[in-house]
Amino acid sequence: MARPLHNPRIELGKKCHRLDYQASRRKPYNSNMSIALAQSNRDAFIAGCRDAFGVPVAVLLAGMIGFGALGHASGLSLGVTTATSIFMYALPGQVVFVEMIALGASGFAIAVAAILTGARFLPMTLTLVPQIPKEDRSRSLYATAHFISMTSWAVMMRDFGKISPERRNAYFTGFGLVCWSSGLPGTMIGYLLAGHVPTPITIGLVMLNPLFFLLSFTEVKAQVNRLALLIGGISGPIVYSVSPSWSILICGLVGGSAAFLIDLSLKRNS
Repeated sequence: MARPLHNPRIELGKKCHRLDYQASRRKPYNSNMSIALAQSNRDAFIAGCRDAFGVPVAVLLAGMIGFGALGHASGLSLGVTTATSIFMYALPGQVVFVEMIALGASGFAIAVAAILTGARFLPMTLTLVPQIPKEDRSRSLYATAHFISMTSWAVMMRDFGKISPERRNAYFTGFGLVCWSSGLPGTMIGYLLAGHVPTPITIGLVMLNPLFFLLSFTEVKAQVNRLALLIGGISGPIVYSVSPSWSILICGLVGGSAAFLIDLSLKRNS
């Protein structure tokens, strides 16, 4: 039986094809963003800063303007109001802080209330930090964690899968730093403009931040997240009409658990 002719070009082409296939399987982060951040941590940091400017900063700035006006209306000084944006950097906690001071609550009660509103940062941190490689988790990460907010967390959870792991910490630091820095001028502007902005607009500006958080998660492909948003959107107004004080907690626990169980059932049946 005649042996097939050996063609070096054909053999070389087959070898290159196999190498390309193997390389493609080893690179799960082949998006435009990962290519842009592949050069160095400095490039990743700059890219994070650049991506923060725009909608994320505009939303945070608007929310802090609303909060600044709220602080002025509650009788707080400019220094105290802006200090909350620097050190607390959490609009729900800041609003609770201001309202309880206006009500004359004790310092202990104010501290407990602010801590409880900030408890949501624990699961947010626990889901964000593990996506950063261990070799990048130095002590400086304790300071960088202060940049975690609803906005930065939602964007990182949406985009981290597109960024190579070794660049994620630098990208998050740049993004979070710019967002956090926008809080100070936003609060000062809102405080100084207080009295010139109608109350409904002030409240609307504060609500822009959670609205951006909600809209960011509509782009997440995970089915369970979309189910949670749908169940929360439907059940929220209903539960609020029955129990305004406990509506958020009830919807979060019941709605989130229901979304998880429905998603688990659908996966088992598929």
